[in-house]
Amino acid sequence: MLEGQRNLEDRSESDDFENLTAQCYFTKFRHTLSRLAVEVLSQGANTFGCASGSWKIWSLSDGYVDLPAESLRHPNNKMCRQAESPQQDDSLVRLSVNCFLFDRSGIDRVLIDCGAGGSWDPSMGHLVEAMAEAGVETSSITVIALTHAHGDHINGLLMPDGRRAFNSLRKIMIGQDAVEEFLAEPELEEFRPLLAPINGGDRLADHLLAVAIPGHARGHMGYLLNTDEEDVLFCGDLIHVPAAQFARPELTWAYDDDDSIARASRIKLLQGAADTHIWLAGAHLGRPGIGRVVEEGEGFAFIPAAKPLTTELS
Repeated sequence: MLEGQRNLEDRSESDDFENLTAQCYFTKFRHTLSRLAVEVLSQGANTFGCASGSWKIWSLSDGYVDLPAESLRHPNNKMCRQAESPQQDDSLVRLSVNCFLFDRSGIDRVLIDCGAGGSWDPSMGHLVEAMAEAGVETSSITVIALTHAHGDHINGLLMPDGRRAFNSLRKIMIGQDAVEEFLAEPELEEFRPLLAPINGGDRLADHLLAVAIPGHARGHMGYLLNTDEEDVLFCGDLIHVPAAQFARPELTWAYDDDDSIARASRIKLLQGAADTHIWLAGAHLGRPGIGRVVEEGEGFAFIPAAKPLTTELS
């Protein structure tokens, strides 16, 4: 049994955990593993494009951020040392920052998160450059779906020079419980009229379902896309350090709002993803940021849709 699994069972009567379970609708979409595949269309240093059915899906790099490795913790709040560090300085851990875009034959286009803009380190805020690399015009973005209201997911609404990044934007979907945090950002005041609050379980379109993933942040929301051939869950900050948290999903991140609930969410959804063979697309998964989950030992392993290229925008 995974360390922390008992905590998951102990919380099974809680409203948060019951809500999480109720929103895991992807469990009804069961396929054989041999049938699951996406067609890789393109891959660049900061972009990855694939197709499933009539849908195209892009993974777009906003960059990366190096954060203290001590932010990764055991359930008893002790620091966790990674087996491998992507930097020479093992006191830091590197997090990819990914955004995603999907559309169907040029319509129903949705951008999942919009990066950090100019609000954080200069290693982030490169979404618009990645879109240009992918051949996607910023003027084509009319709908953004936010997984939550942390700065590395919302501040990309503005360019580093303060200009709007998406001049045609008309709607921003956001979890109802994340609205208050968004409204607390005065520099984003001009976007408040565009907010469209949603809740877990809301059917946003015939192909798109909102999935509540509590624990990391208030109103933390995933988006489940059904392409008629595959199911892709854009899972936001379910995972922060993939090198550690797939194998040991009980490990938590210091910036989780409620680490016990975040742990339960992660274990539940990783098990569901492994059982049903859906694709996961995560904001902090290593490039290309999209792949499948399989059970391995007492935890899980992540199989990326393609091998990453080494160069990133910086």
